[in-house]
Amino acid sequence: MMYLSRIALDVQKRNTMIALTNPQKIHGAIESSFPGERSRRLWRLDKLGGKLYLLLLSEQTPDFTKIIAQFGTGEKAETREMTSLLSRVKNGSIWRFRLTANPTVSLSSKNGARARSTVHAHITTEYQKHWLIARAEKHGFVLPDQAFDVTEVRWLRFKKESKGRPVTLLSVTYEGILQVTDENALCQLLCEGIGKGKAYGLGMMTIMPVVMPYG
Repeated sequence: MMYLSRIALDVQKRNTMIALTNPQKIHGAIESSFPGERSRRLWRLDKLGGKLYLLLLSEQTPDFTKIIAQFGTGEKAETREMTSLLSRVKNGSIWRFRLTANPTVSLSSKNGARARSTVHAHITTEYQKHWLIARAEKHGFVLPDQAFDVTEVRWLRFKKESKGRPVTLLSVTYEGILQVTDENALCQLLCEGIGKGKAYGLGMMTIMPVVMPYG
């Protein structure tokens, strides 16, 4: 069972302003909303209608009391069960999607007798789009006529701990149209995410039906 939740964030709160520059803060607050051992859950920040929301995908219904107190507007969180949506993901169906991910490439460099791989972010729109196109088939979809675009790019620079090593991630948001070619693979992507940085608000794709025009 999967649940998708949405919480309105108060961008005027000091805690929220700090968390927006350090996703480790949001990650910790999310994990404290569930009982038991920590488990990596997909989440994303979304702007809609002039408001900022935290979207969260989880296998349990969370207790958002602490998150709302720390970062929220006071509005009640919305949670819906995902079974109905996932059951409608069928081969050939067409969906509008939004994905915030960390497009990277691993490059090998030889240093004497040793070969090391280093991970680099794709910093141009061309390669950011190619990154998604190259992974579409594996994850059960195609991008018809490449009807998608990069709508937001930002760097995340933070430390996991006050004295820890700095973390740098590139956050890229894609929006557009996809068509399902392997319903099981796409459902797996929707539940498990794609790419690196999932603990820090990256890798989560959401979909909604495409409204076809009449006539």
